[in-house]
Amino acid sequence: MADPTSIRDIDLTPLAGKSYFSIEREWREEFIYFLMVDRFQDDTARPVAAGPDRSAGIATPNSFYGGTIRGVTRNLDYIAGLGCTAIWLSPVFENNPEAYHGYDINNYLRIDPHFGTKQDLIDLVEAAHGFRMNGHPFPIRIILDVVINHSGDNWFYPGGFRYFYSNDTEFDFGDFRRHDRPVPVELRNKDWYHRRGEMRDYDAYPENQHGDMYGLKDYANDDDGIGSDVINTLIKAHCYWMREADVDGFRVDAVKHMGELACARFCSNIREYAYALGKRNFFLFGEVASPSDDIYNRYIGQNTSRQNGDNTVFFGLNSVLDFRLAEGVFADHDNAPLRDVLKGNEGPQTLFNRLEAQRERALNRGEIGRYLVTFVDNHDAFWQPGRFASGASDDQVIGAIGFLLSALGTPCIYYGTEQGFSGSGGDNQMREAMFDKAPGGKSLLNPECRIYQEIAKIADVVRRHEPLRFGRMYYRQIADESLSFGLPFGSTYTLAFSRLLYGQEILIAYNVSGAVRHDRVIVDATLHPDPSQMTYLYGKLGALAVQTAPSGARFVQLDLEAHQFVILA
Repeated sequence: MADPTSIRDIDLTPLAGKSYFSIEREWREEFIYFLMVDRFQDDTARPVAAGPDRSAGIATPNSFYGGTIRGVTRNLDYIAGLGCTAIWLSPVFENNPEAYHGYDINNYLRIDPHFGTKQDLIDLVEAAHGFRMNGHPFPIRIILDVVINHSGDNWFYPGGFRYFYSNDTEFDFGDFRRHDRPVPVELRNKDWYHRRGEMRDYDAYPENQHGDMYGLKDYANDDDGIGSDVINTLIKAHCYWMREADVDGFRVDAVKHMGELACARFCSNIREYAYALGKRNFFLFGEVASPSDDIYNRYIGQNTSRQNGDNTVFFGLNSVLDFRLAEGVFADHDNAPLRDVLKGNEGPQTLFNRLEAQRERALNRGEIGRYLVTFVDNHDAFWQPGRFASGASDDQVIGAIGFLLSALGTPCIYYGTEQGFSGSGGDNQMREAMFDKAPGGKSLLNPECRIYQEIAKIADVVRRHEPLRFGRMYYRQIADESLSFGLPFGSTYTLAFSRLLYGQEILIAYNVSGAVRHDRVIVDATLHPDPSQMTYLYGKLGALAVQTAPSGARFVQLDLEAHQFVILA
């Protein structure tokens, strides 16, 4: 059957005899693997790199390289073996030439032929939902990256020149670049686009909601009749993929550039359609590429709303990518990027500030984890100098992902991090391929890599211990032999925090410094009466006695190697 070209061609009646996938596992229990489809794997069997050492990713041209959806399906065992329980695919809908990344869409109703077919996506989702590891069910959820703030570069301004935002001036329309794009055909209406030219200021309203993102053309998704038609078209186009492929969530691109009502209507309708299919907990998380807690407050917690005149607008997202944690606040040492803290380049005060800022935005210190997807690096160069592993040892990479897995939030790892990829400098340099398609080339999906193996061990501990998924989180004071306890500072210390869940405490610690440390770390006195001990779940063997300071505080002494990461219960 041919792919539809109009919204009128789409039937959203549930597929006859289809039982849509639904599980009770909460999204904050997932470990998300974010991959770029073009760079992950193709459908060719290759010898796999071996040994414990990290790999350098395969450099690629700034265009399509060859990864496919089938390449993901063939390698679900690799992703599951890492401990990941959900896969976030870069956009897979048909794109304009050379747009291997997927964010330059010209057809919302067709899979890009470079990546495969609709059936390939259906097969991937079915295989992921039914995946078994070591003979036991290990269902994996599939998330699509969706772009609804803007279309691809599907038309041009008069004369074919670049136009730039200026005082919210609406410019004339030139023409569509192809007579048969975009799809659905309803999007071939010049009035459905803001036509304000390219943004220069990505944070100032109205420019950041009306301007184009480079050559990508901004939809006129305002609170009016045209805006309603635009967003309803995009809603139906994306419901089509829920019906056809049974996907489990959407990562919504460029949320802060959308109008509040457009975001709310899209998310609410998508969620309602998922319920109508029998799908529970359809996950909608947004890219709010900002380090501002004030902006985050509009989206996360139990009060995800904003006043628009006399009306309250609810954004409708489940969660957002935690750029505030990952990116920090520029030029503010007390709010530094997470990467700099974990590499010992900045002190830990930013982490304490971040947790305190979130403390009153949820039912308790554990529930805020539902509203944040945490990460240390991703595919974009605008906010980071390079991948986390650039300039980091294997132990630092393990410690960073261990932090994400053990702290509040839904942890997300960027593909290749588990192999120590260290690209830097620009977008394409951080999007290395995990396979060498040259004759005799290898696949870099190496399960023997030490980083991969240690992350898998930590993920297994998290899956088996509820406090690491649901517990309240507290950073812990430390002390030397003087037993004068206080929160750490500087760049040589043990970063420690506890996750507490009704009578249980799990202690997580990471030696940030490049030297051996012997720090005493506070634990909950009410949960560790004298005598008691804590046992290593990861990082070392054996148990430690819980000791009592002259002040009455209870603590354990952690003797950690440089950059060592441990978990105790």
